[in-house]
Amino acid sequence: MKAKIFVTLKKGVLDPQGKTIQKALNSLSFKDIEDVRAGKYFEITLKKGTKKAVEKDVKKMCEKLLANTVIEDFNFKIEA
Repeated sequence: MKAKIFVTLKKGVLDPQGKTIQKALNSLSFKDIEDVRAGKYFEITLKKGTKKAVEKDVKKMCEKLLANTVIEDFNFKIEA
C-alpha cells in the first residue's frame, strides 16, 4: 500500500516561504496571485497490513515525526 501525505501550515500561521514564492511569481509577471501557502508532500510505501492498520500507523507517523501538529495540519490518502 502507498500513503500519500500532505502537510500544510495551519490557518493563521505565518508562511514566509509562501510569501517568497508569491513575490517570485509576481516578478515573473504572474500578478493575479492572492496568496501562496507552502507545504510538504510524502509518499510512503508500506509492505503489508490492512487498510485500517495502515491508516492508524500513518496517523502516528504524522503526529510523531512528519508534522509539527502545533503549527501544521496533515491529511493523507491510502492507495492499494
